[in-house]
Amino acid sequence: MENKGLLIVISGFSGVGKGTVVKRLVSEYGYSLSVSATTRAPREGEVDGRDYYFKSVEDFRNLIDYNGFIEWAQYVDNYYGTPRKFVESEMAKGHDVILEIEVQGAMHVKEQYPDAVLIFLTAPDVNSLRQRLKGRGTETDAVIAKRMKRAKEESKDMTVYDYIVVNDDLDICVQTVHSVIVSNKCLRENNIKFIEAIKEELQEQ
Repeated sequence: MENKGLLIVISGFSGVGKGTVVKRLVSEYGYSLSVSATTRAPREGEVDGRDYYFKSVEDFRNLIDYNGFIEWAQYVDNYYGTPRKFVESEMAKGHDVILEIEVQGAMHVKEQYPDAVLIFLTAPDVNSLRQRLKGRGTETDAVIAKRMKRAKEESKDMTVYDYIVVNDDLDICVQTVHSVIVSNKCLRENNIKFIEAIKEELQEQ
């Protein structure tokens, strides 16, 4: 019986803690994480191939031309994209794959994979979001202003997501997202095949 993995898209405002939540989901529950490619410079402590595939603009555009991305988008002067090969290979093995991507990319993923589960992470309020960006200590005031402006634009697409999860308490947020994923696996179309198989076996008894 086919057991294809589930594709999970996690988006959210910049500074909301998406990366931390995703790392916890991977380490605690064993999800496969698709590492995105980007043209932005690495932050302190980030490693190529682990946190992102850091690409030049030229290399990134070449991958676009060769249909190497499921989705790609430009965000605050940089490109981000999801490599196609890894995602489809993992799902074929039955592994659930998490994509941590921006709103633009999430819409493209949903078009190609209608069964994908879209989850949007948000801070409790705008002031908390702004303080988290400042607390990073990695962006200038100008970049923070750009990110807040982008958040305003992204808020218009929040209703497209299947679930909205507030990241106020990290432990609760991680548990909530995991519960959402598990509940969706119980509702998936593949379970119809499972039910039919069980019914058929029982009829043969």
